Amino acid sequence: MPGLRSVAARLLRRSAPPEPAAPEPPLVGFVVHGAGGVHPASAHIRVTGRLSALAAAGEARVAQVDPVRWADGTDTAHLDVLLVQRDAFPASHLEQAFARAAREGTRVVAEVDDDFFSQEARARLARSEYDPARLASVDALVRGADAVVVSTDRLATVLAAEGIASVVVPNAVQPGMWGDRPAVPDPEGPRRVLYMGSVTHSEDLDLLRPAFDGFTDDDGRPVRIEVVGITADGHDWFDRLALPHGATHYPEFVAFLRANATRWSAGVAPLTGDRFNDAKSDLKFLEYSMLGLPFVGSNRPSYAGVDAHGGLLAGDAPDAWRTALLTAFRESDERVRTAQAYVRAERSIGAEPVWRDALGV
Repeated sequence: MPGLRSVAARLLRRSAPPEPAAPEPPLVGFVVHGAGGVHPASAHIRVTGRLSALAAAGEARVAQVDPVRWADGTDTAHLDVLLVQRDAFPASHLEQAFARAAREGTRVVAEVDDDFFSQEARARLARSEYDPARLASVDALVRGADAVVVSTDRLATVLAAEGIASVVVPNAVQPGMWGDRPAVPDPEGPRRVLYMGSVTHSEDLDLLRPAFDGFTDDDGRPVRIEVVGITADGHDWFDRLALPHGATHYPEFVAFLRANATRWSAGVAPLTGDRFNDAKSDLKFLEYSMLGLPFVGSNRPSYAGVDAHGGLLAGDAPDAWRTALLTAFRESDERVRTAQAYVRAERSIGAEPVWRDALGV
C-alpha cells in the first residue's frame, strides 16, 4: 500500500529529532589602521586580504574591532582570536586587552612585517615616521601575544634574538587587483623607471643617484627615475609623480599604478646595507612584476632568489645598476612573464595553512 507507506514515512520524519545545528566558525576580530575598508597598504596585503579569503572559505567570521572599546569592555563581543597589526593597538590599552583576552580565552596574534626591535632599525624608523609611542606599542604587543606572525625569515631571526618565537608567512598579492601581461612603455621621450614606496625608503633612493647621472639606453634615450612616495624632498636628479586624492587607499593606489604603467620601462628597489632593510620582504618584486614591469633590485637578503623568477639584482656600484637596467629593457617581456607566472602560482593571497595555524582557526 504505497499511500500508507508514504504517510508513515512522513510521520517518522516529523517525530525524528532535528539535526544539530553546525557550530559557528570562530570569530576573528582584527585591529588595523583605517576603517570602512580603507586601510594602509600593509593592512590590505598582510591582514584584510587573507581574512577575506578565510571568511569566503567559511572557516571564520571576521570583523574589525575598535581596540579601546574592546579593551575596556564597551564592545562585549566574545572573540576567539584578536589579530593586531603593528602599532594599531594603543599601548595605553594593551594591558587591559591582554587581561580581558586571558579571562575570555581569546587568542591574541601579533602581525609584524618590519624590524621594530634592533637598535639600528628603531633609529631609522624614528627618523622617518615612528615616534616612541608607536614603537612601544609594537614592542608590548609582540611580547605579550600568544602568537606572532612575520613576513621574512630574517625578521623571525631578529625576534628570536629577543626571545620571541614567530611564524613566517611570506608576503603575497591579490592577482585580480593587478594586470596579467607585460606593460608596453611609451617609445617616445625619456625612458622612465619607477621607484615607489613609503618614506622609510628615502635613504635608499640616494643609492641610485650616481647610476642615473647621464644614463642613456642602447638607443641614446635619457633614462630618468620617477618617484612615487619615498621622500618629501625634491631634487633635480629624479622626477616625481604625484598621487591623486584618494590614491593612498591601497586598491586605489594599485589602480593608479596600473593606469600609468605605460610610463615606465622597469621598476627598481634599491636597499642600503643595514639590518632594517635586511629584514624586509620581496614585496616590491611581486608588485612590480604584477604591474607588468621588469624588476631590478639591490642584491640584498630581501631579494635573494628573485633572479630565479625573472628578477634582476644589482650591487651598489653605478655600473651594476646600469647594466641590470639595460638588460631589463632588452628582456622585459620574457622576464615579466616568468615573474608573473611565479607570483600567480606561488605568491597569491589566500588562507594559507601556516597562517590559519598561527591564528588557531
